[in-house]
Formats: sequence, C-alpha cells, structure tokens
Amino acid sequence: MKIQKEIIEFEKGKSFKLFSPGFKNCFFWHYHPEIELVYVEAMNGIRHVGKNISGFTDSDLLLIGANVPHLNFDYGIQTECNQLVLQMRENFLQDIILPVPEFENIKNLLERSYLALSFSGETKKIVVEKLQLMKDKNSFESLMGLIEILQILADSTEVKELNKEDTRIKWFLNDKIRMGTIYDYIHENHDKKPNVNEIAEIVSLSTPAFCRYFKKQTNMTFTDFVNNYRINQAKVFLLKDYSVTEVCFQVGFESLSYFNKLFKQHTGETPSEFKKKHFKAIEINGRIGVITRESSCHKEF
Repeated sequence: MKIQKEIIEFEKGKSFKLFSPGFKNCFFWHYHPEIELVYVEAMNGIRHVGKNISGFTDSDLLLIGANVPHLNFDYGIQTECNQLVLQMRENFLQDIILPVPEFENIKNLLERSYLALSFSGETKKIVVEKLQLMKDKNSFESLMGLIEILQILADSTEVKELNKEDTRIKWFLNDKIRMGTIYDYIHENHDKKPNVNEIAEIVSLSTPAFCRYFKKQTNMTFTDFVNNYRINQAKVFLLKDYSVTEVCFQVGFESLSYFNKLFKQHTGETPSEFKKKHFKAIEINGRIGVITRESSCHKEF
C-alpha cells in the first residue's frame, strides 16, 4: 500500500492511450511521469490528488500533471462507476506541444497541470463527448481530437486548481507510512468513533507525530478528514433514499443539527436539499433507473 510508480505502456506509433480502467477493490496510491486526463462518472466519490482530498457528485473531469501522486478514483465507491482515462507519453509536452508556437495556451495548460485541474460545466460536457468519439477514430484523427480537447481545456474558465502548491513525487519521497492502512481504518470505523490514538499506534507513530504527519499529507486534521469521509458516505445513503435522520446516525454523527450544519458547510446545501436535487432517475450504461436502498453495491471491502 505504499506509494507506487505506475509503469505505463503505449502501443507502438501512438502518442497517447485512451482506456477505461477498473481497480474497485484495490487501493492504488500511485504516480507516473505521464500527464493524465481522467473522467469519472459515479453517484458520489472521493478524489485524492496530491494534498487535495475532496468529494464529487455525478462526475468529475481532471487533468493531472506528471508525477503527481493520486489515488484511483473508484476506490471506496459502492455504486456503479465508469471511468475514461487518457494518458500522454512522457515526452508529449516537450516533443509535440513546445515546438509549435500556436500551442502556447496548451503549453501553459500542461505546465500548470501539476496543481491538478478540475473542469466543470459546459467544458466537461463537451470534452467528455469528444473523448467518447475518439475511441472509434484512427490514430491521426484521434491525435487531432486530443489537440482540440487540450485547446478547449486551455481556453476554459470553468476550472479549479485542486492544489495550491507543488505536490509532485519529490514531496512524498520520505513517506514511509502506508496511507492505505489509514484509509481502511477510517472506512471501517467512520460510523463508530475513530480514535486518533488507535490509528497512530497501528502505523507505529506517537499521537503527536501522527497528527503532524497527517496534517502535512492532507492539509486536514484527522477529525476533519473523518467528517469529510462521513459526509461523502452520507451522500451515498441519501441517494439510496434513506431519510436524513437515518443517514445522520448511519455515518456516525450523534447530533442531527450538527450533521445538517456540517453537511451544508461541505456541500453548500442541506441534506434535504441535496437529496431533493440529486435523487432522481439517472442514466447508467444507457438505461434509466432509480437508485434505491435495495440497489446492489459494486464495491466490497
């Protein structure tokens, strides 16, 4: 579960690869020198890129720079999840983009991608449609499609930087703690009372040392991280048509008023507002369905 370098193989004569990964039961905390564009579609999920740990609802489109550590985006997702990943060769920026003056905006985009960029709105919609079309095109047409997508991203204002500082792998070289152990502990205990002293002992650190380490790794305290995880789990239960009160206690909160307050702080809307907005017929794999509490979970721990 330590951070791993992913070795990416490309087909001969191709500058990039486009595929749909599926790790599900695997905690894959990794990095690679290739720049990556990721689209993930799920009711609700958690993204961990560099220092940023945040949730998303419905879908997310991310541009992740070279050597930025990140967790696979389907980790912990208990419902249907679809991904589309585009990885560019390590020399893509240097050999294809930099020599062409007309690609100046794309160059700036790719150079800024080390912060991890999340795209939304019409940008996300258009780019995903073009990614889907690329799957059926020949090599040359696909490359032109990629250039077009990068230009759209470069010109977009519907973008958010997930990190505020450089989090490339050099920042993690001295990390000897197994982050997967921490994730697993929180997953198993978030609905109870996760104990910082207990997890510190599990990863062989004193409590003060663990708190310093955890804050450095995530920019969050252990308590804030647990509450963030609980809120994201709460979204899943709300989308399965549990009542707000049921969800509150299901994910480990002891006060309904505190749960409502914290949920709104994290999402900008109350649990009731979130449920009303998102609990509706959704399209999954070309069919219309409603997510209910009887829906099967696709993730096992």
